Amino acid sequence: MDDKLMLMIPGPTPVPEQVLLALAKHPIGHRSGDFSKIIAEVTEGLKWLHQTQNDVLILAASGTGAMEAGIINFLSPGDRVLVATNGKFGDRWAQICEAYGLNVEKVTAEWGKPLDPEDIRTHLEADPEKQIRAVIVTHSETSTGVINDLESISRHVKAHGALMLADAVTSLGATSVPMDAWGLDMVASGSQKGYMLPPGLGFVAVSPKAWEAYKTAKLPRFYLDLGKYRKEAAKNSHPFTPPVNMFFGLQVALKMMQAEGLENIFARHDRQKTATRAAMKALNLPLFAPDQASSPAITAVAPVGVEAEKIRSIVRKRFDIVMAGGQDHLSGKIFRMDTWALSAIATSSLPLVPWKQRCKNWAMRTLPQVPVCLLLLKLFFNNSG
Repeated sequence: MDDKLMLMIPGPTPVPEQVLLALAKHPIGHRSGDFSKIIAEVTEGLKWLHQTQNDVLILAASGTGAMEAGIINFLSPGDRVLVATNGKFGDRWAQICEAYGLNVEKVTAEWGKPLDPEDIRTHLEADPEKQIRAVIVTHSETSTGVINDLESISRHVKAHGALMLADAVTSLGATSVPMDAWGLDMVASGSQKGYMLPPGLGFVAVSPKAWEAYKTAKLPRFYLDLGKYRKEAAKNSHPFTPPVNMFFGLQVALKMMQAEGLENIFARHDRQKTATRAAMKALNLPLFAPDQASSPAITAVAPVGVEAEKIRSIVRKRFDIVMAGGQDHLSGKIFRMDTWALSAIATSSLPLVPWKQRCKNWAMRTLPQVPVCLLLLKLFFNNSG
């Protein structure tokens, strides 16, 4: 691409041109009637995306900020919480809980493996007095490309009676997260993933059960006090100064998603995931997550015989494409590609023939282990007839 790098990282993800144009509009007053209409519209769109009738609140925050809000508003110092973790972000939620003085217990799985819902069920059944107040789970673990069985986990949590707090930062907008049907009490997400927006907005969906817990929760909060957001949202307003232009972009992004339809969105991401993983397998590149627990949003690859960082470097220099590396102990051992970027490439108006020829020429003279060109070829041929 001539004027910008193509992001194929877990976030920020590529932003459609329609959304970029909306972001470039002149701001309006955040206490104006016009802005109130936008809040009302996007709030309904967010409920549609979350498949819920519950409150969905909008914060000026990252996904981590949304998760912190989703934890501290419903718990008190010393409360027992169960954090199920199999990656960096599950670990992060445990760190947040510890920072606020919560009594953290963990169920873990190896990075690259899914959580076993039965482990969570067993841990909860060992708490007959129902002292565990909340269970925290990452749906799609960004650091490894693993998706966890949130539906089954939530079923066990409901049987126990604890709050089910879900990190859907990477999954929402890429796969179905039916909040009401699964009985989720809090769902957190961020704008820089499936929403097709830059970083800057965090979203927290809250169930009636969680609001009941809010009434007695005693952890300190001010800017992240969700009660303030709920009160103002009822008036189509915001408790603090919001990033107005991000709401413009959100309005357009939600319209685009609604025009495509939820099932089509989920099917598209699943196709991109399948194509990505098939390309890796064809090149004998080991996949980090098992097929049965692979995230539709992110694919992690653990190359053998060639350094992951060398692949990332070549792809960036030759193609202006940025892929993510591994985190923590996986640094240098894996690289990660998102499927939002692949969707953007496959549906863009880039001239297909020059790209195809460029990929063919490049693939013949560089490392055969580098998968991106073959993957792009597959996508382009499938989308250009």
